[in-house]
Amino acid sequence: MRVDPQAPELVAGDFVAMMNASRVCVLVHDAATKNILWANPAACELLEFTLNEIRPLKANHMSSSAQQYDRIIGRDWLQDAVEKGASRIEWHYRSKSGRVIPTDALATRVELAQGPAVMVQFRDIEREQRVERELRLTTSYVDALAHHTSTLALMLDATGVIRFATDTALGAIGAPVNEQADGPMRPLTAFARLRLDGREVSWQDVLTRATPVTPVQLDVRHPDGERVWLEGSLERLREEDGDALLMILHDVSDRVQDQVRRTRELHRENHLARYNAMGDMAMAIAHELGQPLAAAANFLAGARHRADQLERQERLPKGVAGQLTHGITGAVNQIDRASAIVSSVRAFVGHLEQVEQVADLNDIVEECLYFVRLRAAPLGVEVQVRLCPEPVLVRCERVLTSQVVLNLAFNAVDEMAQSPSAAKSIVIATAADGTFTVDDQGRGLPRDPFAESFTSKEHGSGIGLALSYRIITRQHGTIWAAKREEGGSRFGFQLPLAQPGRE
Repeated sequence: MRVDPQAPELVAGDFVAMMNASRVCVLVHDAATKNILWANPAACELLEFTLNEIRPLKANHMSSSAQQYDRIIGRDWLQDAVEKGASRIEWHYRSKSGRVIPTDALATRVELAQGPAVMVQFRDIEREQRVERELRLTTSYVDALAHHTSTLALMLDATGVIRFATDTALGAIGAPVNEQADGPMRPLTAFARLRLDGREVSWQDVLTRATPVTPVQLDVRHPDGERVWLEGSLERLREEDGDALLMILHDVSDRVQDQVRRTRELHRENHLARYNAMGDMAMAIAHELGQPLAAAANFLAGARHRADQLERQERLPKGVAGQLTHGITGAVNQIDRASAIVSSVRAFVGHLEQVEQVADLNDIVEECLYFVRLRAAPLGVEVQVRLCPEPVLVRCERVLTSQVVLNLAFNAVDEMAQSPSAAKSIVIATAADGTFTVDDQGRGLPRDPFAESFTSKEHGSGIGLALSYRIITRQHGTIWAAKREEGGSRFGFQLPLAQPGRE
């Protein structure tokens, strides 16, 4: 026996023993005739032939009958290995029982003692191909799920970075769909604010609560101003290489907006109830103040008459009676003014009918002008009035419409009070089509004022534009706000005109 000088510990018989023990299938073909010279036990076992049975077989006896495994193709493959030294192919063998076995086969030229030969090493890849097919199928399922499902699902790592997301989830949080094609995306907090139990929290707070599942809410604010509310769960999935987190969400924006609307309506109803209560209180106060004010005026008139009488009787120094009369007259004027205010309040809140009636819009505005001017005068704001020369008969609730007139006018006065301009004025007008407008020359409108609830001023009446909107629209009217080309804003409403011949 010859000994390999590179491995003197091994003799030729050892290599035969190793070949017989190998689980890699081996066939040895003659380089010239392509006849099988030898097969190791693994090859015999896989093909279900003994060595004596396998040696006389040709390619057509032990290969698939498919055209791509024809004997000529097999010989060409082996010849390619003879000429180039090695050649690889996927070859489907056929066992003695007829089973077709897909294999990965490598043909290598080897120099034997009797001449060149081709050693073919092959292994069964049927299971690998099945796994690959299942993997491709799973991948297609996942791809379909990601791109076509309506489920909002995200996979995140422990740092909160999005690793995978369905297209619908990306759209909901405002992330570009093609971003995840380049690998991990940005943290979830780059697209949405996390909330727990109604309060804003950090990713770490949510992660700590995921033991293994926690409810979570997302507040998403898109660049176009749209606000989306998402709600669902975050579940921790234990993996060998670290935690993965699955977030399943659903859009609850409609529900949240309904809750906001219901809350807003409740606030509006509370404010309206407050105004009704204020009306009752004003009526009671006006009733109670009438007699004391009249009595005070009578007492002052008596004091003035007595002072004049004493002066005529020379019981007071000359001129003292005139001084007393001047002070008393000033006090009487102020009492008369207070009486006028009380009378106006009684006239204003005395019409508490809650049914629609026909009213002259001009009359409603004129009833409010006293209070508007009372508000405007101390602030140096001029009130200009341009009423329609003809009666403007509309169908409305008089007292509620008066509240809207006052609210819009007061807002205009307060806006002009903050203006640096020396000339401050507002213009109140009515038109024959049932329109009321208030123009100011203030800062204009930065946003839609009717989208807010009540007043946004530090000191306000509380009725707010939202309640004004509700009052007018409930009466089948329209209310609006717009920028004026000359500067400032115009607020107005329009009520349905009363039909001729009806009360």
